[in-house]
Amino acid sequence: MVRIMDKKTMPLTQLSQNRKARIVNLDGGHGFQRKLRVMGIREKQMITIVSRQPFRGPLTVTVGGCHLTLGKGMARKIIVEEL
Repeated sequence: MVRIMDKKTMPLTQLSQNRKARIVNLDGGHGFQRKLRVMGIREKQMITIVSRQPFRGPLTVTVGGCHLTLGKGMARKIIVEEL
């Protein structure tokens, strides 16, 4: 599914470090969405990027008080709205 983003929404990969955002959409198939939801990443949850690894490395995020590490491909499919 391709989602047209407005001015307020962006992929998680574009969010600045230590800025809070609300998850608005999970782009991807049912299996991908189920995997993220099991990890605690759901629509309307607050998310913050804690650290970025250089080049194409993973992102460490905080969701619901837990630190999680996501690959760039997964993070690109999480659409957020910066607060």
